[in-house]
Formats: sequence, structure tokens, C-alpha cells
Amino acid sequence: MTTVNSDDVLETPVLDDVAHSLLQSISEEGGYAFVRMSTRAASGDARVAEEAREMAWEQLHSGPWHTVLPVWRDAYAMACLYVAKVLYRNGEYKEAIRVLDMGMIMGGNVLRKDLEIAIEKATEKAKKDDEVVNGSARLITNQNAFNLMEVLQFLPKKSLSCKLVGKRSALSLEGFMRDYFLPGSPVLLSDSMTHWPARTKWNDLSYLKKVAGYRTVPVEVGKNYLCTDWKQEMLTFSEFLDRIQSNSPVVPTYLAQHPLFDQIQELRNDIVVPDYCFAGGTEMKSVNAWFGPAGTVTPLHHDPHHNILAQVVGRKYVRLYPASFSEELYPHTESMLKNSSQVDLDNMDVNEFPKIQDLEFLDCILEEGEMLYIPPKWWHYVRSLTTSLSVSFWWSASPSSPTL
Repeated sequence: MTTVNSDDVLETPVLDDVAHSLLQSISEEGGYAFVRMSTRAASGDARVAEEAREMAWEQLHSGPWHTVLPVWRDAYAMACLYVAKVLYRNGEYKEAIRVLDMGMIMGGNVLRKDLEIAIEKATEKAKKDDEVVNGSARLITNQNAFNLMEVLQFLPKKSLSCKLVGKRSALSLEGFMRDYFLPGSPVLLSDSMTHWPARTKWNDLSYLKKVAGYRTVPVEVGKNYLCTDWKQEMLTFSEFLDRIQSNSPVVPTYLAQHPLFDQIQELRNDIVVPDYCFAGGTEMKSVNAWFGPAGTVTPLHHDPHHNILAQVVGRKYVRLYPASFSEELYPHTESMLKNSSQVDLDNMDVNEFPKIQDLEFLDCILEEGEMLYIPPKWWHYVRSLTTSLSVSFWWSASPSSPTL
């Protein structure tokens, strides 16, 4: 009898425990063909495992994301695990990581622990295969290579000529609550990220590739999500980093509003939720990554939550308009885009949108190591001035929290 070395297989204890009940739930939603294929996939049939993954993928794209039944997200994660087990057994570790990451990004939460453990195991194997040797640190961006006069040439009209966002150093939580959170006023916060490991680690390209290089992430390609040529791609984090470091005049690639820190724990360990996010009886909504090259733009829009944008590496320009100016900012009428303005601040047409030209606004350059508090419903436009790595923290105040 042949003994199988546990190091040669991906173990899936959660899947082994819940497979029967999960398949029963899938059957109840009409997924009989998937159930039949899963039985064969579990025995190691690579072709059938991939077919099961394709079937679950089709269910995930059968309509708007919010209408997808949760059981099909779990089915997709299950199929990803079966495919990855075969790839791992065959020594295809990087491809196994890619498939497992797709399970993390698109799958449900039932099998998440199995996915995380499998990724960790496959990554160790991939690193041994590559025999990665860490060289000297290579900077993501050079903070000294910055000329304000040059930057002003490509910022929106009137930038940095009106009222700047106020800045506070080492502001107490009490002071933040009293002066900014309750009145609903933006503020720049300095000296509040000095203890983050990310402040010293994330400007090192070799570090980022070491801890996350094999991982697959979704990126946006194109000027921004309002443009017709905008699309999404899946890249490994190393491929993404190489692309944003490239000096070739390609279309901007942006890792935007992605819950990267739920996906990659090593990067999550490098950041700390700011104390300010506990203002108002916090319910944390999301912690997202915004990584990209100079020139990436998030167009004028507003969000429903309190937001702290933390600038870890590089610089950004941010322009803000209060919620009371919504009508003058010409929101889109389509329900999916109603929080976005029709006005392109980079190519402003004052004949088509005359109300905006005389509106007062606040703006600032968000420097490395600073945070910007953006109150709910405040309209904001963001442009990266250098290669930029940022983290946003969204939270909602408790209904019982004090208000003015």
C-alpha cells in the first residue's frame, strides 16, 4: 500500500466536514449536474473539477451580483479547492494559488479557512521552487522626485487656489469628534500612522513581491469607471507591481476599492485601524486598497459612509465639495451611478455644466503618512500624483451616537 505524504496534498478539513450538507443545499437550488460532477472531482478527476468550476462560474454571472444565491458562491469555492488539489499534486503551485485566490475573491465564506491554509501551503512550495533571493530594497516611489509647479499643469482648474483642507497633528479622538466628526467637516490628520509597519515596508518593492507576489488580484484598466474603454483584469500582484512601475505610456492600471487585506493577511498585519474610526459607535463597513501609478483618477463622487483615506506611499491630490452642492454637481440619473457626477473635472465643460464653475471647494495634497477624513455624502475627486499606495476605512456611526 502506497503512503501519501501529507506535504504532497492540500488538506481541506472544512470541505471534508461540510461537503455533504453543502451539496444537498446546491441540489435544492437545482444544481444536480454540479453535484454529480463534484463527486467525481473529489476523487481527483481534473477535467471534471474544472467543468464544475466553470458551471459555478456561470451561475455567478447569471445576473446582477446581489441576486446570486450564496450557495453558488460556496459551490464555486468548493470547485476551486478541487481544481487546486489536482494542480498542487502535479507541482503546479503558482496555478494552484491563482485558482485558490479566485475562490477567495468570488467564493463564499464557508470554505474560506481551507482556501487560506491551502494558499499558505502552496505559496511556501512556490517560493522554494523559485529560490527567491531578496536583494537590496527597491523603492516604489522617490518622495523627492516631486515638482508642485509641474503637478499644477495637469490638475483640474483652480486647484490649490481656493480654501485648503485644514491640517491637525496628533489630534485626540475627543478633538476629532468635537471639531470634525460631529460638524461633518473634512480634516487632514498627520502623525497618526507612524506606528504602522506599512510605513516602512510598503515602499520596498521586494517586500511586497515576497509577501504577495504570487497572489491574484482584480485591477481596473482605463482612465476611470465612467469611461467607455474601462475594463477589469486579473493579474498576479507581481505583474501588477511591474505594470505600475513601468515607464511605458500604457493605459493606467489601478487596484481600486478592493478588500485586499481580507485576502492577504500579511498586508493586513502591516496596517492599523485608526482610533478615529471608533467615533460614533462604529460599525466598520470595509477596509480597501487603492494602489496605482501616477495619473490614476477616481472621478467626482460621494460615498454613504464616514471615510478615512490613509496615504501610506506617495502623494494624492483630493478635491472636496459639500453634500449641499449635489444639484450643482450634476449627478448621473442612472441608479448605479447616481453617486457619481457627470462633470469630468479634468476636462470641464462649463457650457454643459455651468453651475459648477463658481462653486467653492476644499482641496489638498495628501502627503505620505497623512490621513484625510471625508464625511458621508461629501463629493470628492482623487488623483495620484506619484505611484501611490493608499488604504480607505469606511465606517457607519451607530444610530444612537450623538449628533449636533
